Amino acid sequence: MTTPNEQPGGVLHVTDSRTGRSYEIPISEGAVRSLDFRQIKTSDDDFGLLCYDPAFLNTASCRSGITFIDGDAGILRYRGYPIEELARKSSFLDVSFLLLSGELPAKDESAAWSAEIGKHTYVHENVKKFIDGFHHDAHPMGMLVSTVAGLSTFYPEAKFVADPARQREQVVRLIAKMPTLAAFAYRHAMGLPYAYPDAELSYAGNFLNMMWKMTEPRYRPDPVLERALDILLILHADHEQNCSTSAMRVVGSSHVDPYSAAAAAAAALWGPLHGGANEQVLRMLQEIGSVAGVPAYVERVKRGEIRLMGFGHRVYKNFDPRASIIKEVADQVFSVTGRNPLLDIALELERIALADDYFISHKLYPNVDFYSGIIYQAMGFPVTMFPVLFAIGRMPGWLAQWQENAADPEQKIARPRQLYVGEDLRHLDGELGG
Repeated sequence: MTTPNEQPGGVLHVTDSRTGRSYEIPISEGAVRSLDFRQIKTSDDDFGLLCYDPAFLNTASCRSGITFIDGDAGILRYRGYPIEELARKSSFLDVSFLLLSGELPAKDESAAWSAEIGKHTYVHENVKKFIDGFHHDAHPMGMLVSTVAGLSTFYPEAKFVADPARQREQVVRLIAKMPTLAAFAYRHAMGLPYAYPDAELSYAGNFLNMMWKMTEPRYRPDPVLERALDILLILHADHEQNCSTSAMRVVGSSHVDPYSAAAAAAAALWGPLHGGANEQVLRMLQEIGSVAGVPAYVERVKRGEIRLMGFGHRVYKNFDPRASIIKEVADQVFSVTGRNPLLDIALELERIALADDYFISHKLYPNVDFYSGIIYQAMGFPVTMFPVLFAIGRMPGWLAQWQENAADPEQKIARPRQLYVGEDLRHLDGELGG
């Protein structure tokens, strides 16, 4: 396994069969530049050769130093640190600091960073009025996307995206206010009064406080659940150029304020193929119904009748390194909440799938979504909150990617090309509507 920085350079020799001309395309960091293919033309008025790549399956849109993934080896690192070490030895806020600054904070830096985030967890009182305008059964993710975008109207200085000081202010505000917006959305949907932030609690503990506090003078989160949520947030903090992160970069490339870009990223995350995947896992387990129903369900999957949710990954080809961590978290959570009845179905499904040649040959193995939904449900979160939890965890990654994109001199406003396959030149015959 090699990192991109270790890949040797070279030259790609290309011969165009249409013209017989040969070209040398430089190879750098394991890639060729698409614009280098524009020189390949059939005539002087030819636009030049384009690279056609639906869904960007093999196109690098940026150079990034934030997250490294080796899908074949099952490796995920933030700024060089293995995800396994960060999940076991660090906190979500320290990982956020790492993603944004490039280094883990020293002890005094960590305390100052936590205090700064805690200071900005409150939202303007008018934000509550905005949330109150939603119908009681509005989806929490819809409320979150809208309120994140709405924050730009409260902080008009956010439009000065080239100002490092102003940029940092918005980064702090977004990380700090995400749990508040998320919890307020939930409590509005439940018809409960809003519970305000408690700066004396940890980031995860404060979120649990705003979610579950009722009549007690001060909410004290269960330390096991508090740490479990913190780990889950770490596991979701960044994941290279996925759909929502690409949305953050593309929308941010127009130099719009980060609240608007983050709202676009959250909207992308909402999709069932992205942040809604763990909800689909839960529905699948409920459909199976019992351990006895697993073999028949597996056979239906093998016949191509249905999909196996929570297995396989677009990037990881052998195993998802986050899955083993999250399975440990599940055991810890269930020791407090009691065993989720869906767990036995999940374990049996995992056991059969990992031993079956069909699933092995198709590289279908549990991913991070397979157990996260079961854990969230055991902790008391409704299914509609699953993508919201994902968005809280992913925010520092989105912001780190946004900052990196803004500072990259090679980046311009995103503007993909297309292959036009429509009609050739046509003219109107007679009068319109005749």
